[in-house]
This record gives sequence, structure tokens and C-alpha cells, in this order.
Amino acid sequence: MTCSAFWCDQAWRGSLAGVVESGVVIDVDDGVIAAVEVAVATPPPGATVLRGFTIPGLANAHSHAFQRALRGRTEGSGENRTTFWEWRDQMYARAAVIDPDGMHRLARATFAEMVLAGITVVGEFHYLHNHADGTRYDDPNEMGAAILAAADEAGIRITLLDTCYLHGGLDSGRYRPLSKVQRRFTDDDAEQWATRVSAVGCGPQSRVGAAIHSVRAVDPESIEQIALWADHHDAPLHAHVSEQPLENEQCLAAHGVSPTGLLHRHGALGDRFTAVHGTHLSDSDVMLLGEGSATVCLCPTTERDLADGIGGARAMVVSGVGLALGSDSQSVIDPFEEARAVELDQRLASGQRGHHSPAALLGAATAGGYRSLGWPGGGRLVAGAPADFTTLALDSPRMAGLRSCDLLAGAVYAATAADVSTVVVGGAIVVAEGHHDRIDVAAELREVLT
Repeated sequence: MTCSAFWCDQAWRGSLAGVVESGVVIDVDDGVIAAVEVAVATPPPGATVLRGFTIPGLANAHSHAFQRALRGRTEGSGENRTTFWEWRDQMYARAAVIDPDGMHRLARATFAEMVLAGITVVGEFHYLHNHADGTRYDDPNEMGAAILAAADEAGIRITLLDTCYLHGGLDSGRYRPLSKVQRRFTDDDAEQWATRVSAVGCGPQSRVGAAIHSVRAVDPESIEQIALWADHHDAPLHAHVSEQPLENEQCLAAHGVSPTGLLHRHGALGDRFTAVHGTHLSDSDVMLLGEGSATVCLCPTTERDLADGIGGARAMVVSGVGLALGSDSQSVIDPFEEARAVELDQRLASGQRGHHSPAALLGAATAGGYRSLGWPGGGRLVAGAPADFTTLALDSPRMAGLRSCDLLAGAVYAATAADVSTVVVGGAIVVAEGHHDRIDVAAELREVLT
């Protein structure tokens, strides 16, 4: 149901000052916020009433939807489960069996789970381009089209981060050939990638961006070509960066610089660039990213799960780096858990509290993600922004009893996805009273995953 006006009982419009206001009216025109008025004591005639605490829509800036199928299946102890690289082998095995129909069904259910959690835009880091044997589909964008259709049906805004993946890794300073399973990820070269991506069709709530899988999988000359494509199309550019120490060691051996240094050398860094993870950045890496006004997308629940480590988020912010958040491997889909983990993990590592304010953490989960995904002005409740917002119920055991002045901190440190009551995307209600308007998400996931 599309509405033209909403009255919010209490709302945070996105200010870093953390101000929570009462009686906020949001007028919507053609999917965009036309005007915002505050301190309106009673709902205007015809306005949809949002009881609870309304915040800007949450952004999931890094997702691999197909990895939702791994939840609970890679957590056993024992051999071949102890490192990131061994987990990757299990992920590859799942990637080897998924086809466009399976991708569509799994992505649709996963995106719907995101919407239930209050997420209104997703950045899908997409690299399953070919048949399992590496041969091309008749339509080389068939898998991407399946993902875009899934997002549309789930009611979520999407940036398809179409990923270039050309090599099997770095070894002794040289790029390895692709393995059998990696052949389904690849284009023959960056030029073919650019030709294919330029043909992706988007709708009003979707757009396409570029992604360099990693410096392990994309050589320097190809990095330059992908960066030029992103510049020409004014598109966001993402890359996995320094998730593991071994990646840094291999890049240094092959190119004499860190992954961030290599990306900088070949023109990838800038204000449309997002480094995903950035767990093992050096001080000079952080400085380069900050000088370019780049973003780092942290994925704390995945970084915990894969034993990646804890990134230096405070140093990033001090250096001028923007923060965004992602669910990555879908070990859990809960943007509130991702937000508080940025602070809580740093408390464990440092023995100190107070690295990030609640408003800054929620800002990373909203406006920071929208910026990263190429939706200007999104993630705020202001005129001209996409009409995307999320309302939390205040009657759960987690949120009950919070004063207005505590709502922002309470949302960041206590709320879960289960507290989301209403989700609006482009002025249309997608979740009402905690239920997806279009999809029985649990039933769909059971059917897809069994």
C-alpha cells in the first residue's frame, strides 16, 4: 500500500546530534520525501500513523544472498572448519550447485528476511555469472536479472554490485589460474565484464554498481578499467580489501604495496569507493582511504564468524573514512547487531568504552550505507530523500520503558530485528505489524533450503 503522508509518534531524522522528536509528519510524493514537519500533536487527516520509534531505512551495504544457504551448516568443530580459507571451500561448494531459478528463490526469501529486519536497501555483491561449468548463459546477465527480480518482489531497493573476478588468487607473486568452481564467477577480461555490465537493465528501485572482487582476483590493469567504467557511469565501486592478513602478504609480495595501495595506484579510490571489511588496514591505508573520502563497509557478524579480526573503526572515522554496515554471509540478518558490534567489539579489543556515539553507529547503518550504494541523500528523514523508513515497536521486553531521550541508544544497544513493526520503501508499506506484506518468509526459506 502506497501512502502520501505518515505521522510518526517519535522519530530520529538522522542527525548526528541524536535528537529524537515527537509528532513528526512525513509527506511523500512519488516515492520521495516531499516535506517533514515536527511537533504535530495529532495525526493529520488521512495520514498513516506509525506508533513507536521511526528511523530512516537501514542499509545493508554488503550482501551475498546465496550464502544464506550456509547458515548453521558451517559451524561444526573439527578439521577443515577452522580458518577463513576452509570456510571458503564450503562456500564454493554451495556456489557450484545454484542455478538462476534457485538464485531467484533464495535471494527473494533472503531479501524479504532483510526487509523484516528493517533493511530498505541492499548492495548485492554479485559474482555468480555463469553455468557451474563456467560456460556462459544465453543471456550473460541471467543471474543478475534473477537477483534484481527477487529484490523487486521482496520490496527492497537494490544496488547490484556486479563483480569482476578474473584470477584464482596470488601465489609467489603471480596470479593463479581459476579453479573449476571459480570459472562460474568470471568474465574473460575486464573489457568483457564492462560490456556485460553495461547491458544490465534496472528499474526505479534498482541500480547497478561495479565491484572488484579483490586484488587476489583482479590484476592491476583490470582494476584501472573497472575504475574507469565506474567513473564514466558515476557508479559506486566496491572491493573486498584486507579481510585476511594473507591477502596483504600476497599483495605486498606481488606488487610491493598493500591492497589499498594497489587500488590507489590504479585509480580506484575516491568518494564513490567502498572497501569491504578493511579488517587489517595499516595506518597508511586508512590515511589513503580518508584522503579520498572513501567508505569502509564493516560486517561484524561475518567477521566474527570467520575469525577475521576486529577492524580499527575509530581510526577510520578520525581519518575521514565513512562507515557502512553489511550482513555479508548472512550468518545473521540483524542491522542492530551489526551496528552495536562496531562499538562493542572495539571495547573488547581496547578495554575502553565510547568509541562511537549511538547516532554515529545508526548513521553508519542508514545514511552511510545509502551513500556507499549510490543513493544520494538516502538514509535520512529529510525532504528530497527516498521515502524509506523503519519503525520499531516499543512494547517488547527489549524496548519497553525507554524514555524519549534513551530511544536512540536503546535501539542501537538493545533492539533486534524482531522489534521492527513497520517498513516503508519508496512510500509503500512493505512490512506491517511485523509481517511482510507479500511473502511468508519463514515458509519460503523452509521450502528453498530443504
